[in-house]
Amino acid sequence: MILFIALPIVSVFVQSLFVQHEQVLVISENCGPFGCKESTSIDLEATQKLREEAPLGRFNGFGTYFNRSHLAFAEVGEAWAVSGTFSEFWDEVVNLPFYGALTFTLTYTALVTPLVLLLGLAIAIGVNALPRLLKGPSIFVSLLPFLVTPLVGSLILFWMVDGDGVIGATIQLIFDDPNLSLKASTVLTWTMLIVYGVWHTLPFSFIVFYAGLQTVPTDTLEAAQIDGASKWQRTIYVVVPHLVPLISFVTLMLLMDNFRVFEPIVSFSAEAHARSLSWIIFNDLRESGNPLYASAGATSMLTIIGVVILLTPVLIRTWRDFNRKAH
Repeated sequence: MILFIALPIVSVFVQSLFVQHEQVLVISENCGPFGCKESTSIDLEATQKLREEAPLGRFNGFGTYFNRSHLAFAEVGEAWAVSGTFSEFWDEVVNLPFYGALTFTLTYTALVTPLVLLLGLAIAIGVNALPRLLKGPSIFVSLLPFLVTPLVGSLILFWMVDGDGVIGATIQLIFDDPNLSLKASTVLTWTMLIVYGVWHTLPFSFIVFYAGLQTVPTDTLEAAQIDGASKWQRTIYVVVPHLVPLISFVTLMLLMDNFRVFEPIVSFSAEAHARSLSWIIFNDLRESGNPLYASAGATSMLTIIGVVILLTPVLIRTWRDFNRKAH
């Protein structure tokens, strides 16, 4: 935990406080028969000396956190001052890089997480009620999306929704529009990414809940049945309360995983319509010849803070349940 989590986080935080040294420029004058011209060049020796004296870069404090690419306090304040309505203010804010990515990340997390929880529990209950002969094949089929590498799975869906793909061509045929493209609309792109997120993550939720169903006390279920409880009532009042610790665990895992959504955006080449916080970090680090380590570090820290905020209610509930059982 210290070696692979704590120390890297501390390192990222420290790096986020420094920015790259400015290059030392030298202005020289070249004179010839037709007059003199000024030329600007980089003093490589002086620049290298600065890097050797301060390897982390130039100290910038929390300036990176507050600039236009991140929290953008100045830009948000200006947008609030000039906007006549909240709708206009919001349109200005979501155009800022960090807030645009945060909007998609939160939307993705808020939709995928509950859908995966509900559908995973429903499928687990359905498979558990099947005859023994059908359970094995059903479990295998249900786990297939989880066995596919995320990058490969998203690429497959990307090809399917293309104009030449099965889904894309079918939609064009239904609406009789050969130019209709799912990838040309922001709303449809977000929908496609969310559908993929549910499809790929659902097996994890299913298998955890299915394992939990094997531990539900049969005596309690039989007693409820004798008392006249319907199958729906037994599920709500017996099965679900028994699975609450697993529901909390799955929720924690899904929140952390969904808030770091990244692979589908790259695979779908969807950055024109959807950008997540993880994609911003990736984009900062792949800057040609000049990775923006401070910017990537600041976004990473803000992402960690966002994950902690999302997990706090679930962790508090888990802690209260633990204390209640202890007493």
